[in-house]
This record gives sequence, C-alpha cells and structure tokens, in this order.
Amino acid sequence: MGILNVTPDSFSDGGRFFDHERAMAAGIEMVSHGADIIDVGGESTRPGAQPVSVADESARILPVVKRLAAEVDVPISIDTRKPEVAAAALDAGATIVNDVTAGAASGMFALVRSAGAGMVLMHMRGEPATMTSLTDYGDVVGDVRVYLSDRLRAAADAGIDVERLAVDPGLGFAKTTDQSLLLMKRTDSFLSLGRPVLVGPSRKSFVGDVLGSGVDERFEGTAGAVAWTVAKGAHIVRVHDVRGMLRVVRMVDAIRLAGEGLS
Repeated sequence: MGILNVTPDSFSDGGRFFDHERAMAAGIEMVSHGADIIDVGGESTRPGAQPVSVADESARILPVVKRLAAEVDVPISIDTRKPEVAAAALDAGATIVNDVTAGAASGMFALVRSAGAGMVLMHMRGEPATMTSLTDYGDVVGDVRVYLSDRLRAAADAGIDVERLAVDPGLGFAKTTDQSLLLMKRTDSFLSLGRPVLVGPSRKSFVGDVLGSGVDERFEGTAGAVAWTVAKGAHIVRVHDVRGMLRVVRMVDAIRLAGEGLS
C-alpha cells in the first residue's frame, strides 16, 4: 500500500504532494513501482496534529482520488475517519476506507456496508492531539488484539461482509517506541483474528528512536521493520518508499518459500 498524503503537515512528506498535479504524478509513479493499493489521505494523524474540516479534507483529496481511479488499475483507499469524506471519496472511485478509528464515527459502518467497500480497522486511543498521553496498557499486544476483535464483531454486526475487512494494530498511534516494537515482534499474534493484517511502520518515530535518525534517514529502519513483519505474517505493508519496500518483501518471500515442493 503506497502512502499518498495530500496534506501540508504530515510527519514525513507534509506539503510535498499538497499540489494535486504532484500528488497525481506521485500516485502513478507508485503504481509503476509496484504498489497494489494507493492510500490517499487529506488529514494528518501524526502525534499532535489538529483536525481539519470535512470541506478542507474533501477539497484536498477528491480531485486526486477521482483522477487516480480513472488512470491506474489498482484499488484506491481513502485514509479518513469522517463518513462524509469517505462517502465522497467512494463516489469518486475509491473502494477501500482506511479508518484510524476503526469505524467509531456514527454512520461509517453503514456507509461501508451500503457501498460494498473494503475497510481497514486500526487501533488508536484518543485523538492525534492527545494519543501520546494514552499509552498505559496492561498487555499492549493482548489489549490491541481484543480491541480489533471487538471492532471486527461490531463491523459484522453492522452488516459488513467480514471478507472485506482488514486489521491494523496502529504502530505509533498511542504507543510508545517499546510498545510499537513489541507489536511488530508479535505480528503473528493478530493472524488468529482471521483477517488480513496491515502494518504501517514507514518512517515512524520509533524507527528514528532506535536508529537516532531524522525522518529522511529511516529507509533502512523501515526496511527492517517491513522484513520482520512480513516474515511474521503481515499481509499488507503501508509504506512511502514503494520500490524499495517491494524488493524487501520479494526477498522475504523468496526466503520463506525456499525449499517448498522439494523432496
């Protein structure tokens, strides 16, 4: 899943693709590099980020979603927690809702059900502006797993086909560095939920904490996280550097499949 932030303030690439033409070109390039999904977002959810209005978020993403849906042959995901933005994006050609609040907003599940869309349910506590203070867990892996199980059940109870759902433990969202590392270490703990597992380690602050590096020097750390989580069973990796991370995934798969079919 290639990350396309059409925002002025995302932690890694804020402002880089705020212009619609540049965003379009970046999305097309990611597909040429092997992205299977393009995830378009118009509101930063980095720690401390302030919310934007439905109108502003829609104005940022809708022209990009509409043009990408017409010009590329991979699914377009909309990274939003607002049902109004999700509805407009689905009308514009998106087919997946990537919701950091796992469908918390009233009407989100009903929208996804009626649209027949796919949905990613992510774990987060609080709001981006407050989540760094909400990291007190008894057992972070167990607590996140229970939460995602509950949200899967809620989505199914709302009439969404479970085959259209994926889960995301929310690395870095209301998690300390150690908690994010532990969630990655135990990626396979989420496989028993029976749905595809998405992880998003790309350029996150915990990578910088481990390596002592700035946001522009986290490629190798991201690659290590991608390799580990894929080896532990992750189905989808959400990344900025599509070409490089696809090579990492291919190498991990080659190792994982080595010797299969041999007597």
